Amino acid sequence: MDVQRKLEILADAAKYDASCASSGTEKRDSRDGKGMGSTAPGMGICHSYAPDGRCISLLKVLLTNACNYDCLYCVNRTSSNVPRARFTVDEVVKLTLDFYRRNYIEGLFLSSGIIRSADYTMEQVVRVARTLRETHHFRGYIHLKTIPEADDALITEAGKYADRLSINIEVPEEASLAKLAPEKDVRAIRRTMGRLRLKLDEAQEGRKATPKGNTAPRFAPAGQSTQMIVGADLASDRTILATSANLYGAYKLKRVYYSAFSPIPDASRSLPLRAPPLVREHRLYQADWLMRFYGFDAGEIVDRAEGMLSLDIDPKLAWALRHRDRFPLDVARAGREDLLRVPGFGTKAVDRIIATRRLTSIRIADLARLHIPVGKALPFIVLSDHRPSSHLLDEARLAERFTPKMKQLGFSF
Repeated sequence: MDVQRKLEILADAAKYDASCASSGTEKRDSRDGKGMGSTAPGMGICHSYAPDGRCISLLKVLLTNACNYDCLYCVNRTSSNVPRARFTVDEVVKLTLDFYRRNYIEGLFLSSGIIRSADYTMEQVVRVARTLRETHHFRGYIHLKTIPEADDALITEAGKYADRLSINIEVPEEASLAKLAPEKDVRAIRRTMGRLRLKLDEAQEGRKATPKGNTAPRFAPAGQSTQMIVGADLASDRTILATSANLYGAYKLKRVYYSAFSPIPDASRSLPLRAPPLVREHRLYQADWLMRFYGFDAGEIVDRAEGMLSLDIDPKLAWALRHRDRFPLDVARAGREDLLRVPGFGTKAVDRIIATRRLTSIRIADLARLHIPVGKALPFIVLSDHRPSSHLLDEARLAERFTPKMKQLGFSF
């Protein structure tokens, strides 16, 4: 099988892994004439965007889509009837370098099915990174998917060459993992996450203790991430977010990625027949953002009675509608934590509001200049030239103002 056909199969097989992240790594480049490639803030994400709005990409492939495991939700499971392929280490290295020279990519995301053993597979993945770094002096971004059952020495070596490591926890509940992926052990996954956190903490302390001008031992400077499949089991959004909060707190993960379950050919009866609505995945990302940057606890984001995020309105607005007694909020006096809970107020907008109100009063026109959706925020705030009606927050129909209106679909003739 030629390399082009392998690439077609193994790039397509890798598309289900959403956990490619690159923010937070160290800055490197080759302007000194040594090596090849570079990293920059936000660079290396496949078909995503850097903080300055640039579309950026990486080579995202599997070393092989053959696998000993029979995870029911995975199209590459051992019982799946799909074309199989396998790259050699040298083929992945050559593809990465060739694609970089053509300005197609800015880094590599490499995962693999499990073949022979976890140690053998992990050793092959590490060899790719080691060859790129040591033989070709590649300084671009590298993200490696690690295998929990692999030897600790291999995980340590992977962190020496990779910018970020990730281990997929797959589903939020241990019982679901045992049912859908019987060869995987959630305890092994969490043990490896714990070891990674210890190594990351040690590397961070080493950098602090290293005298200026010297280089501290390197270990995955962009940290670790994971992925959960949404909709493959009956786990509620409340359960998913509680699991994410635990992972962030216990293992200091940089990101938890959410991937909507996609029905696969010849699927098990244990799996749903349809994919969940993509907007559910979107709402989980919004809720995740609230936990990481807006000071929300996982338990307060989702309505306790329902257990699911609203698909019609975003999680922050849904929270505000459930807690109308906390509004309207006086923008001139409220603290930052309270301002972050106002629908339509982002973190940057709140910082600008706080800076502006030190000099002058905030008016409706100022919100527009800060790119705040005025119609969304006004029912919940008091400004120098605005105070919502005393009955507005009590109206039963307030939520309807923010719910998208139904539209009659047109005909195709």
